[in-house]
Amino acid sequence: MWQQLTSVAIGTFLTLFPVTNPVGAIPIFYGLTAVNTKLYRLRQARQTAINVVLVLGVFLLAGREILSFFGISLGVLRIAGGLLIAHTAWEMVTARQRLTRPESDEAIDKEDISFTPMAIPMISGPGAIGVVIGFAASNSRWIDDVGCLLGIVLLGVTIYLCLALGEPLVGVLGKNGLGALNRVLGFFILAIAVQFVADGIVFLLREAAPNLLR
Repeated sequence: MWQQLTSVAIGTFLTLFPVTNPVGAIPIFYGLTAVNTKLYRLRQARQTAINVVLVLGVFLLAGREILSFFGISLGVLRIAGGLLIAHTAWEMVTARQRLTRPESDEAIDKEDISFTPMAIPMISGPGAIGVVIGFAASNSRWIDDVGCLLGIVLLGVTIYLCLALGEPLVGVLGKNGLGALNRVLGFFILAIAVQFVADGIVFLLREAAPNLLR
């Protein structure tokens, strides 16, 4: 049981980490908190991580009901999630800003940035939410749900460490280095997106013609 739990947790973490891309959120986080104290940044980093865990955890637990309510099949969800993830990845590869100008201007004046824009839409955006709903629809045992929750908690811890300890990384790599790292991560995220779309197409084809892809 512990081996299965660990395997699901690690798999969940490894799938969500590139999609949420906490490394790419570091320069934005420090840009929005540049005039604030270190204690404020640590509190915002902690609350951002907590908010991400709560958002993804809620969608994981309610995933089946959401799909049932809207009448969406798992194949369609995978394709839609893959397209969203691909959009995010393309923005990373082409070095487009993850926040729009109005969002950035509003965030600078906000006292608390941990929920918006950091948790949503920066880190636990539509792509990550689509992934956890897909997990919920695919899980058939309670141990899978628990393993996914543990993976989300592990992701939250990683997000906190990235945001809390990311200042030296910003100083060492600079904007150019972080931009290059972001593009590399974007390529791998794009590959994940293509895999999601491919899996969704195969799932729909199997539903339409069960004997076609055996």
